[in-house]
Amino acid sequence: MIADSVRLALPAEAGQIAAIQRRAWTQQFPAEVAESVLASVDLATMTESWQAAILRPPLAQFRVLVAVADDRLVGFAVVGPSDDADAEPGEDGTVAEFAVDPAAQRSGHGSRLLNACVDTLRADGFQRATWWVRSTDDALRRFLIEAGWGADGGHQEIGADDDTRVKLVRLHTDISA
Repeated sequence: MIADSVRLALPAEAGQIAAIQRRAWTQQFPAEVAESVLASVDLATMTESWQAAILRPPLAQFRVLVAVADDRLVGFAVVGPSDDADAEPGEDGTVAEFAVDPAAQRSGHGSRLLNACVDTLRADGFQRATWWVRSTDDALRRFLIEAGWGADGGHQEIGADDDTRVKLVRLHTDISA
């Protein structure tokens, strides 16, 4: 048995990360948005993208982390420099992706993964962390607020058309200590 932990992802785990992401999307998004997004990309393409992100990250401070329980992956996160227009280069990092497999939620994996994200960003020299959260994701927003994050007034909409547009709000926290 391997203790529950978080570590850097291995290239061979790209398929498991893609599968977790697909399952998480069905839980995170309204049904019509999830169907549209899932129909636009297949598991094999997602696996290739994750493998490339792990093997050849776009930036030196870009990291893919995985949460492990026993011998299996139960979640993942991506951290790196913030690319927001108002970000301070070298000071603002971001949690760009974060998902815990729906079957493994409420077991402490999200908290471990969140702590590892902050620790990784801090180790890379960032002073603040940001996170774009769906405006309707009350559970994630509550989780982050309880962990010391807060809204900073940033908001945006993403999506290809009116049927799949998602409103996001930005949360942030000071990680300099």
